[in-house]
Amino acid sequence: MELPYRVHPGDGPPLLLVHGFLTGPGQWQANLEALRRHCTPVTVTLWGHAGAPSPADAAAYDPGAYVAAFDAIRRALGAERWFLLGYSLGAGLTLRYAFEHPDRVIGHAFTNSTSALADADVQQRWIASAAESAEKVRTGGHRAMERIAVHPRHARKLPQPIYRALMADAARHDPAGIAATMEHTNPHTSVRARLAENQRPALLVCGTRERRFRPHREFLPEHMPHLRVADLDAGHGMNMEAPEAFAAAVTAFLTSCATSSTS
Repeated sequence: MELPYRVHPGDGPPLLLVHGFLTGPGQWQANLEALRRHCTPVTVTLWGHAGAPSPADAAAYDPGAYVAAFDAIRRALGAERWFLLGYSLGAGLTLRYAFEHPDRVIGHAFTNSTSALADADVQQRWIASAAESAEKVRTGGHRAMERIAVHPRHARKLPQPIYRALMADAARHDPAGIAATMEHTNPHTSVRARLAENQRPALLVCGTRERRFRPHREFLPEHMPHLRVADLDAGHGMNMEAPEAFAAAVTAFLTSCATSSTS
């Protein structure tokens, strides 16, 4: 079983775009046109999300398994190296990939992600509550999913085309796969202890209005080498709330990597 992905028209190396928990590839629709002038966007869909399969094997949801699945996409594309861009939950997965396969990464960008930067105490609390939370989704289905704070139904302030795309993706979420993600992916995504391993150019695109991420915003530059930060006047969903500013930050980063990349 392979992760579903789509290669979009573009000019340049592949850029793997990894969405967040309870969203889907539709979250990138306002970004693709600007990105395609600098790269070849590749959107992937995480297990159980937006019509993607839900493997029965819990091991498939492990962050390490996602790293292997992403690399299978790279090989299928015939790319020696590529760019990565992870959003929220996706950020923890793309960071892990970059740390484990620096020779295959030109540069990588990521957005606000408390799961990627959770400390050991927070991780243990999440692990302890994961099974119970997952069971609520298994038994309650879409109604239970809609009660989760990050479900797109609560993002009504987004531009309507983006909101509709998110809701269309959400309608195709599989409760079994979402529950497995809650139990086997979300609590294990943190790479906080591995930040010093970064060897490639990296960009944090930070939505400064998200208050709970501010301590992580201060922590990252002191602990992650080769990192630059672009602060945007937006919240957690900065690529959807401020697509022009987001595109400007990311495309400037892609260009800088392309002109100054070293092996």
